[in-house]
Amino acid sequence: MTIRLYDTSARQIRDFTPLVPGCVSIYLCGATVQAAPHIGHIRSGLNFDIMRRWFAHRGYEVTFVRNVTDIDDKIINKANAHQLPWWSIGYANERAFNDGYAALGCLPPTYEPRATGHVTEMVEMMRGLIERGHAYESEGNVYFDVKSFPGYLELSNQKLDNLEQPSSVGETGKRDPRDFAMWKTAKPGEPSWETPWGRGRPGWHLECSAMAHKYLGEVFDIHGGGIDLIFPHHENEIVQAKAFGDEFARYWVHNAWVTMSGEKMSKSLDNSVLVSDMVQRWRPIVLRYYLGSAHYRSMIEYSEEALREAESAFARIEGFVQRVTEKAGKTVEPADDVPPAFAEAMDEDLGVPQALAIVHTTVRQGNSALAADDKESAVARLAEVRAMLRVLGLDPLDAHWSGESDRSEELHGVVDSLVSLVLQQREAARARKDWATADAIRDQLGQSGLVIEDSPEGPRWTLGAR
Repeated sequence: MTIRLYDTSARQIRDFTPLVPGCVSIYLCGATVQAAPHIGHIRSGLNFDIMRRWFAHRGYEVTFVRNVTDIDDKIINKANAHQLPWWSIGYANERAFNDGYAALGCLPPTYEPRATGHVTEMVEMMRGLIERGHAYESEGNVYFDVKSFPGYLELSNQKLDNLEQPSSVGETGKRDPRDFAMWKTAKPGEPSWETPWGRGRPGWHLECSAMAHKYLGEVFDIHGGGIDLIFPHHENEIVQAKAFGDEFARYWVHNAWVTMSGEKMSKSLDNSVLVSDMVQRWRPIVLRYYLGSAHYRSMIEYSEEALREAESAFARIEGFVQRVTEKAGKTVEPADDVPPAFAEAMDEDLGVPQALAIVHTTVRQGNSALAADDKESAVARLAEVRAMLRVLGLDPLDAHWSGESDRSEELHGVVDSLVSLVLQQREAARARKDWATADAIRDQLGQSGLVIEDSPEGPRWTLGAR
């Protein structure tokens, strides 16, 4: 049993060996809470939720840390624009993110530290870096000296001499324009904290280095985040931590974007789709299927058509679960383990698309068993399907989705009563050998997204593609 992951730092898939046998430590760069989340934001949390679930299924004890950046320029600017306290912007959007994660079935992190709660740790790290000659204070700002550490930029495979000279607007006293701010001196009216170098507030990169050190120690297993964070954020995290004396992350794992018309989904481009809006239009479990079904390193091009296809694909799985449950007359518990082919797919860099193919194959086998009235085989296939869906967070019988399931059952009952009336008319037409009317009724139901199946027990319907 070997799990393999694509390690960005090695630029290849590597066998995963935990630092501590039987345990996995993961740090995920979480939300910067200047605005409510769109589905691109939540995709990252969902991808790493699947990773966490798979490690847990494989028997590891997982410590999962996902931070909250609750202070930065964008939060302050938004607070000023709306004449609100900076913390109210952060708190409201932090709740929106947590609501979004929960709606899509993401397990809560082991720890979820806020940046503003860890200024003490940041000061300690800056003091150590200054003492080691890797950072310096200038006019109340503290900068990291990028030339002082030879390994800088190895993650993104860049060379310092080729690095574009960044703008230094609002940053004074730099020795080199490429040096980055670890601490920013206080400006009038902005939030600030007391330090040995005067009042100010933290830089983004310092926050994660300090929080990862506090919760996971000098070295941990996996650091995750979106591919847009590789540079500068993760590069700066690494150089701070290693210059401080930490080994830091042993594996770096990055998820790809959700795009729209080929562009990264973002608020600044005005092409984002808010999670709060999407869950009003689509079932959350369908959204989870949609965002989780692609490989985590593959881009997802957002479209309504793709969502409808995901809805239809999940409906085939859910319909099978419902039919076998009805046939068994009781809830069929998940199998103790997943099929070997599913495990092989997940072990190879979390190959969810290949794993889902095994789910759909097993569903087809179960449906064939149902058609042959082989209840024992159908129940066995359902147990396997539920075991696989549990790993992916997609089991419709899981307690998390119970509220949605209750509502779905209520709506299903209403639709079933209406469809039954129409099917009675079709059966009457067939009894008088009026095949044209019977076929017309079936076709009309099909146009509404319903698939009619004639079985020995009578006609039944399932939801098909819309």
